[in-house]
Amino acid sequence: MNDAAYVPLPRFVQIEPVGQCNLACTMCAIQFRHPDGARNPEAFLSYEAFCALVNGFGGISELHLQGLGEPLMHPHFFRMVRYAAGRGIVVSTNSNLTMLTPARAAQCVDSGLDAMHVSIDGASASVYERIRRGASFRKVVRNLGRLMAARAEAASAKPRVRIVVVAMRMNLHELSGIVALAHDHGVHDVFVQHLSHDFGEKALPPVYRPMRDFVSAETLLGADPKRVVQCFEAARAKATELGVNLRLPPVEPGAEKHGPPGCDWPWRGAYVTYAGDALPCCMVSTADRMRMGNMLQDGVVAVWDNAAYRDLRRGLASNEPPHICRSCAVYNRTF
Repeated sequence: MNDAAYVPLPRFVQIEPVGQCNLACTMCAIQFRHPDGARNPEAFLSYEAFCALVNGFGGISELHLQGLGEPLMHPHFFRMVRYAAGRGIVVSTNSNLTMLTPARAAQCVDSGLDAMHVSIDGASASVYERIRRGASFRKVVRNLGRLMAARAEAASAKPRVRIVVVAMRMNLHELSGIVALAHDHGVHDVFVQHLSHDFGEKALPPVYRPMRDFVSAETLLGADPKRVVQCFEAARAKATELGVNLRLPPVEPGAEKHGPPGCDWPWRGAYVTYAGDALPCCMVSTADRMRMGNMLQDGVVAVWDNAAYRDLRRGLASNEPPHICRSCAVYNRTF
């Protein structure tokens, strides 16, 4: 990867339509970005700004509409999906599913949304609600049923639904139950990942230090490997029994790695916040940690080819990556 040459605009773009959330999940930095949560009306990307970003990137082939916030909070979310899908772009999103109504379930199907990744981190109310603070396990499971029913009613395979699980010490024992929950609702894919926002850089803003402490306490990397292996094997056996596609992360650093440390995000993809800030990737997630420029103010092309991006690419292509990248789960292939 040549950092000196112009890098073509990426075909994959992740845009954050909403920079706030109705929940305060234990492992998410959104609670520090806007402590007043859903009461902050400024954390929305306007529909016009969204269109400007999509047009600025040009030939996007894949768009992921999600950041730290809950996308379904945006009043024009499905309008955004329709705009992008109408241009032939494959559109996906993540959701905590707490705000899914029957009408929104139908729009998930008829808007052209290709994939919906549903965050469910527990198989019981006690564990799930401890992690997803402010959510009701019963309602989320009901809403998952609504989504799958809307697909069935429309005789559609879209959006493809996948349950996404952030594995922690507090929910490790429930992985098999989550696989069973997926099967019971006709969901064929479960994606398990480690806690990935590690906040390990030296220049970490003080506001995020509680998150760094939480990650250190809950990460499976460094936990009792026998317990991790036991729970992973039980989940894998349940998935095989029920015919669910289960993705599990490496058990510990160095295990099952796919090549040496490295990251190609700044070459292949862009991440833009609700405010138009371009960040190195979704793992950084907040502009006060590292910011490449503002694509709404300065334009997509100007930022994509600016000195900050060039420096980032140069660092990642060397043996001395930026400090913020060195402990990243994606960079270290432990995600």
